[in-house]
Amino acid sequence: MTDHPSQTEAAAETTARDVEDFRYVVDNIRRQVGQVVVGQSDVVEHLLITLLVGGHCLITGMPGTAKTLLVRTLSEALGLQHNRIQFTPDLMPTDITGTDIISEDGSGRKNWSFVPGPIFTNVLLADEINRTPPKTQAALLEAMQEGSATVRGTLHQLPKPFFVLATQNPLELEGTYPLPEAQLDRFLFNILLDYLDAADELEVVARFTGDRGTPQPTPCTNAEQILHFQQLVRQVPVSESVAMHAVNLVRATRPVYTGAPELVKRYVKFGASVRATLFLTLSAKARALMDGRYHVTHEDINALAGPVLRHRVLLNYFAESDGVTMEDIIGDTVRSLG
Repeated sequence: MTDHPSQTEAAAETTARDVEDFRYVVDNIRRQVGQVVVGQSDVVEHLLITLLVGGHCLITGMPGTAKTLLVRTLSEALGLQHNRIQFTPDLMPTDITGTDIISEDGSGRKNWSFVPGPIFTNVLLADEINRTPPKTQAALLEAMQEGSATVRGTLHQLPKPFFVLATQNPLELEGTYPLPEAQLDRFLFNILLDYLDAADELEVVARFTGDRGTPQPTPCTNAEQILHFQQLVRQVPVSESVAMHAVNLVRATRPVYTGAPELVKRYVKFGASVRATLFLTLSAKARALMDGRYHVTHEDINALAGPVLRHRVLLNYFAESDGVTMEDIIGDTVRSLG
């Protein structure tokens, strides 16, 4: 009689193949994006993590730091549809969600028909989200949370996966509508897009001022496989000690917590919520899998503390007076836990 592998062994083999496929696709995406976008490897990794856990990302960066190029290139490498919305003070909710219009059929009868807005895509670049009024911001944030848009009482489902990259300009604050803390909390990450170093900037000049043309990334995956990868990420096990480390790290950002570092007690007004713990653990699972590991470590948690916490912790006026930054607070909190 031929022995057949047990269900446990078969499941383990399937998982191993899935992890191998996951790592291969992610590495291929990085190569394709790297052909167009110079540097910013950490930013690309954080964007991939955001997508692989089904979240959304807020990116803060100076003008001209290739935000649009990065999103378009990543979308093409993922084989996904992408759109861009330039947020302005006169933008209305229906400008992004779409609206119903009256159309006439062949028999002359008039009917309402829905015209989808730019939000009906896989990857959406919401450029300068803080330049549009709260009503329009709320329409986007509702779609992010629910995965759908309601127009004239009718619910319309958004495509899956749906990934929003919202940008903010840190310089120009006049005439802007900053997102409230409760709405900022809906974003998985807040990424800081900084200037390139001299070598990378020189490469940008050589690559985009010559006659070679911009390389076109080759699609490496598709929507169906990305949704499968999102499920695979959630299956990555987390030990109790690592999960407790994530809990302690987030709790340490709250000044009312007895174990909070001295900097937190002195300079933080409000700490991060439980949602930060959930997002920190989930994104650490994706980071581990991207590294070819099927388990999460303390290092995964620590490495993602910055992008997960920097928009969820509110500093008091003493911090600004003493020149203490959010990065100082997060760094000290991570070090205090070892």
